[in-house]
Amino acid sequence: MKFIKNVLMFLGMVLVVSTLIFAIQDDADVAVVDEKEMHNNNNNHEYRISAIDIPENLNFADELVPVDDPEVMERVDREFLVNTYWQSNALLLMKRANKYFPIIEPILAKNGVPDDFKYLAVAESGLQNVVSPAGATGFWQIMKGTGKEYGLEINSNVDERYHIEKATEVACEYILKSKKKFGNWTLAAASYNGGPYGIQKYMKIQKAKDYYSLLLGQETGRYMFRILAIKEILSSPDKYGFDISKEDMYTAVPTFNVEIDKPVTNFADFAVQYEINYKILKRHNPWLREPHLNNASRKKYTIEIPMKGYYRSSK
Repeated sequence: MKFIKNVLMFLGMVLVVSTLIFAIQDDADVAVVDEKEMHNNNNNHEYRISAIDIPENLNFADELVPVDDPEVMERVDREFLVNTYWQSNALLLMKRANKYFPIIEPILAKNGVPDDFKYLAVAESGLQNVVSPAGATGFWQIMKGTGKEYGLEINSNVDERYHIEKATEVACEYILKSKKKFGNWTLAAASYNGGPYGIQKYMKIQKAKDYYSLLLGQETGRYMFRILAIKEILSSPDKYGFDISKEDMYTAVPTFNVEIDKPVTNFADFAVQYEINYKILKRHNPWLREPHLNNASRKKYTIEIPMKGYYRSSK
């Protein structure tokens, strides 16, 4: 009897499970039908992937790109596709550009460097204070030796490669020197990535007279094409399918300057004096690399302090 009872219980459980499975399957089928119907009803609003029309007058610093050359065109097309359809990254670049381009643009203009070079900074760092595996640092990805050569202070306390204004001045000086060497802005920009001696060496070996005729390594070979794509997408976001308004952009917080010419034992305490915390102080002064400043030489430094009311008070 016990055996029969167990068999009946087992069969009852099987019947219940089967019923549940069929019920779930019916719901799933209805969901699939509803999804198909919804897709058909909203066919006009579906997401579509398409090829990209490349501008005929594509240029860098008013130097035309030979898009009539099929090999060049394929390289251009690749970077337009990659950077257009990497939407999250493109949107972040647009947001950051709104915040940082107003700082970079007047420095380029003052030094006689074409405005298009701001897109070089975007290609280099994504407008972030990043450090490459080789040690290149900041928005303009300046190496330690180069930074010191061009007058930046770089030590355990201070690294001015993280100082956007001072780093942009150094980048301008470097670019102008390359322009004088090569005679055009495109090669000057390419040499920022590949190094002036590297570009010159390959031009001599390959008997090439311009960037678009050179066979270069993967990074430098894509470099100018990536800059061109970034320039076009950030300049005309609507054209490339991006729906972003002024309200979506990042903006700079107004600041005032505080000058110091003595050591600072604790920047966390220093920040509290201005009703901010250490994190916010570092956000506005990333070139300060430690929570203190030795400053035995009594050098004068300018610290940016955000205006009150933009961040939570530290008190």
